[in-house]
Amino acid sequence: MNPITFPGLGLTFHIDRVAFSIAGKDIYWYGIIIALGFLLGTSCACKQYVRFGGREDDALDVLLYAAPMGIVCARIYYVLFYLDLYTNPDGSFNWREAIAIWDGGIAIYGGIIGSITTAFVYCKIRKLDFLTLVDAYSFGLLIGQALGRWGNFVNQEAYGGVTTLPWRMGLTLSNGTQVEVHPTFLYESLWNLVGLALLFFVLRNRRKFNGMLFCCYLLWYGLGRFWIEGLRTDSLYLFHTGIRVSQLVALLCVVITLGILFYQLVIRPNRAKGS
Repeated sequence: MNPITFPGLGLTFHIDRVAFSIAGKDIYWYGIIIALGFLLGTSCACKQYVRFGGREDDALDVLLYAAPMGIVCARIYYVLFYLDLYTNPDGSFNWREAIAIWDGGIAIYGGIIGSITTAFVYCKIRKLDFLTLVDAYSFGLLIGQALGRWGNFVNQEAYGGVTTLPWRMGLTLSNGTQVEVHPTFLYESLWNLVGLALLFFVLRNRRKFNGMLFCCYLLWYGLGRFWIEGLRTDSLYLFHTGIRVSQLVALLCVVITLGILFYQLVIRPNRAKGS
């Protein structure tokens, strides 16, 4: 357990990754924080879905399928862009390591893609309005992501490059080297909290079409992730290129959602909601 410091602020934290143990099995703070984010995000999303005219049971039922698929896809996404880690010396694929999600290695974009795709199929089958559902879950996603980044803080991961800024974070690397870096986990957490406030207090009562809040979520998160990802030192890259996958996906989200918002709000502003 190495201390985490904020030398410019005079703060030092001594945090054990293990919260407690049950029958010899360690329970990690990371898992607890992720679970808390999931529960709070789900609770908020359900309330918003009811506010938008849906049934709370429908918002919960979709999670029975979307949540597990989101976890699976988050792992697949990570493995695809870190194939070298799961390739044996003889060139064969190490399936045992690839499925060992308990050893770490997931990507939030993969989780979002998997869960949203599953929700779309579910809504088609159950004849629910998919766009209203994702509008509601935009609130939950921001809550979950804002809290989830504190799991990275506990694990001393997802940090940025070296900096001398007053809010820099001091870490001890595995080789014993001490560095002072950008606390990118904090940047993203705060960015998501600001986005959540914008959805709640500015945009929620100004929905002009179903899916608008989800577009705004993707636009906001994409802008922040594009900036923050450029500071990080542990980015996933597009195979053997120098292109950061998360920045590329973030840019696509920004461009596509700007196009949708422009079309809906400027070109066809008088369309009826849901049409």
